[in-house]
Amino acid sequence: MTSPNPYNHSSPPTRHRSWQRLEALAAQGQPHLRDLLLADDAVGAECGSQSHPSTLRAQRLQLMAAGLCLDARHQAVTLEVLDALLELASDCQIGPQAQAMYRGEPINATEGRAVLHPALRGGAMQAPPWGADQAQCIEAELHRFLSAAERIRNGLWVGHEGQRITDVVNLGIGGSDLGPRMAVAALEHLASAQVRVHFVSNPDAWALHRVLRTLDAARTVFIVQSKTFSTQETLTLAASARRWLHEHGLQTPAEQAPHLIAVTAAPAVAAQQGYLPQHTYTFWDWVGGRYSVWSAIGLPLAIAVGPLAFREFLQGGHAMDLHFWNAKPQHNMPLLLALLGIWNRNFLHCPSHMLAPYPSRLDAFTRFVQQMDMESNGKSTHLDGNTVQIDTGPIVWGGLGIDGQHAYFQLLHQGRHRVPVDFIGVEREDTPLPLAAEHHRVVLLNQRAQALALAVGRDRADTEAELRAGGMPEHQVQRLLPHRTFAGNVPSNTLWLPALTPHTLGALVALYEHKVFCQAAIWGINPYDQWGVELGKTLAKAMEHAADTSPHPPP
Repeated sequence: MTSPNPYNHSSPPTRHRSWQRLEALAAQGQPHLRDLLLADDAVGAECGSQSHPSTLRAQRLQLMAAGLCLDARHQAVTLEVLDALLELASDCQIGPQAQAMYRGEPINATEGRAVLHPALRGGAMQAPPWGADQAQCIEAELHRFLSAAERIRNGLWVGHEGQRITDVVNLGIGGSDLGPRMAVAALEHLASAQVRVHFVSNPDAWALHRVLRTLDAARTVFIVQSKTFSTQETLTLAASARRWLHEHGLQTPAEQAPHLIAVTAAPAVAAQQGYLPQHTYTFWDWVGGRYSVWSAIGLPLAIAVGPLAFREFLQGGHAMDLHFWNAKPQHNMPLLLALLGIWNRNFLHCPSHMLAPYPSRLDAFTRFVQQMDMESNGKSTHLDGNTVQIDTGPIVWGGLGIDGQHAYFQLLHQGRHRVPVDFIGVEREDTPLPLAAEHHRVVLLNQRAQALALAVGRDRADTEAELRAGGMPEHQVQRLLPHRTFAGNVPSNTLWLPALTPHTLGALVALYEHKVFCQAAIWGINPYDQWGVELGKTLAKAMEHAADTSPHPPP
C-alpha cells in the first residue's frame, strides 16, 4: 500500500477521536502522581536494574534504546492516557511520515527539500534508502573533513610560517555554533591536549577579542561556518579575524590561506570571498542548521576528539535512528517522549518545558535543544497554510540541575506554573579526581530527590506532623504550615546515560531530534523551516541599506 504524501497531511489533530478522548480524560482529572507512584511501588525498580516494577504502567514508562534509558514513571499519565496517546500517533500517521523522511521525500514542503540529516550518520547501512550515490558523497565529504581534523591534531596542518596549529576558533551562529559547541564541551574529557577549540558566535566585539587576546596568529586557524555564507553575524566576525591576521603579519591572501577554513553549503560563494576550495568543506541544502552537527559543521568536534570518536558519535545517532524507524510504537523511545510532551502541552496546558542535565559537561545541552525544538516547532501555521488553533512548541529552558536547584527550582515546587522537566543523568563517573565518586554520589542524590519531590510534593498532614515532631510550638506550626506545604504533581522524565561517551551523546541528540519530528507530525506543522528568523535578517539588511543610502546617516 502506498503511503499518503506526509507533506500533504496537515489536518488539525483535533478532528481525531483520539484527540477528543484525550480532552475528555484531561477534563475528568487524573490521579495525583503521589498515588500513581505509590501504586507502582516506585521505591527501587530503577530503569535498567535487575528488579522489576510492579505495575504495567511502570513497565510501559521505562524504555531502553541505543544505550539510553528513559524512566517516565513521574509523568502524570495513566494506562488509559497512554493508550489514547498511541492512538493519536496512529491517527496522525507518524509512522508513514517517518518513513517519508527516511526515503528522502521532500517533507520540508515550504522549501521543497528533503530532510536527510539521518543520512549523515547512516554510512554503514546496506542499500540506504537515500541512494548509493548520495551515501558515497556523504562518506567522501566525511573522509575529507575528518582527514583535515586529523592533520590539525597531529601537527601536519601548519600555518604560513610552518608552525603547528595550537588553537582553532569556530566562527558561526545558531546551528553553526550550538551543536559543535555543545558536543565539544560534553566530550571535553576526550579532547586533544595539543589543540584547543574555541567558539565565537556573537558579533559583539568583546566576544571575539576575549578569545583572540591570548592567541598566536601564526598558530591559529579560523573555521568560518555558514550554510549560505551570507550570515551577517558570521561574516562580521570573519572580517575581523582576517584583519587580526593581517595585523599580526599575515597580510596577503596566500599568507592567510592556511589559517582560514570554510564550512558551507555554498562553496562557490565562499570561493568568491577568497577561501580556497581545498580548505572548504561542504554539506547539502537538505541539512538544516540545527541538525547539522553530524556534517562538516562538526569539524570542531572532530578536531577536539578525533575522527574515531566522531564516528562513534555518528554511530550513536544512527543507533537511535534504527530504533526509531523499527521499534513498535509502544516501545519507541522518541515517540513516547513526544507523546508525553503532547499530553503536557495540549491537555495539561503547560506552556514551557525545562531541561535539567546534571553532568556539568552537558551545560550547553539545553541551549542546543532550545534551538532544535523552538526553531522547529515554534509555528502557528499548518502545512496547508491554515492557522493553527492549538498550542504548538513549548518554551524550552533550563540548565544544569544542581545550579537550578539554587536558582529557579523554587518556582517549580511552589510557583503558579506547572513546568514539566527532563532530568538527564549519567550513571558512571569518569573524572580523574580522588573524590570523584563522592561528588557523583551527591549529584545523583540531588537529581533523584528533586524528581521525587516535584512529583509527590508535601501534603498538609505530613508537614504538620514533621513540624510538631521537631518540637515547634503549635502557633508557629499553624503559621508556617501553608508555607511549608506544596502540591507536587509536577511531571518529569529522567534520561539515564550509562556514561558520557561519543556514542551515548549521539544517541541523546538523535532522540531529541526524533521527538521534535513526532510532535510536529501530530501538530501538522513543518519543523524544518524558520521564516520568522528570516524576517529579522531581511529587516536588518533593509535597515543597513537605508542607512547607507541616506543623505543624513545617523551619528
